[in-house]
Amino acid sequence: MPGPIQSIERAAAILRLLARGAGRLGVGEIAGALDLAKPTAHGILRTLQGVGFVEQDAATGKYQLGAALLHLGTSYLDANELRSRAINWADALAARTGEAVRIGAPVDGSVVVVHHVFRPDNTEQALELGELLPPHATALGKVLLAFDAELAATVRAGELPSLTRRTIVDRPALNRALAAVRQAGWAGDTEEFRPGEAGIAAPIRAHGGLVVGAIGISGPVDRLCDPQLRHRPALIGLVRDAAHAVSRDLGAGH
Repeated sequence: MPGPIQSIERAAAILRLLARGAGRLGVGEIAGALDLAKPTAHGILRTLQGVGFVEQDAATGKYQLGAALLHLGTSYLDANELRSRAINWADALAARTGEAVRIGAPVDGSVVVVHHVFRPDNTEQALELGELLPPHATALGKVLLAFDAELAATVRAGELPSLTRRTIVDRPALNRALAAVRQAGWAGDTEEFRPGEAGIAAPIRAHGGLVVGAIGISGPVDRLCDPQLRHRPALIGLVRDAAHAVSRDLGAGH
């Protein structure tokens, strides 16, 4: 049987050391406390910083535990952080598309709207913040079903309620749709949640490519789709661009 991997043991020791102390520690202090060569400690710290497990104070150069560690105990990113990182991109997406924008995150077998930007045309609209969306019948939900194994397992164990005549209620058909989402990198729905309404969404990723949410637009079918009910490529591109921008802010690809 292979033995323990020394670099992982050392990284764990650094994290425990930082968790124990009340303040920040410098490279020299960490190296001295753990009997490590300073370059070794620095290399491990840089790697931990790259995945968000430690953060470095710009003024002092000292290290502390990073925000990413706080999310390891949950199955999804803290909704407030997801919203705060995405809010500017969501506003820009609404302005560019002329449609309402929603950001969704998985919670307890459903999808919760953690941020909602009204369609920028001054028409009367209802705030959907906090609304629970059916994962199988919305673009946001399909994105999260395609990439979140825990959410997919919960949905597989339950029923697929029919909400409109176009809702996908056949499991093999849903599996095919989710495979297409993974391949294309975006999801769409056409009158599957509400008659006359369509949606387009794309995944938001954090460190390591983990999908932590989805951002998308929703609006009338005739604006989001062509006469053959195909989602308009220009709108798909804008949604995917917004998702990539939020993902970069959350550390995906770093």
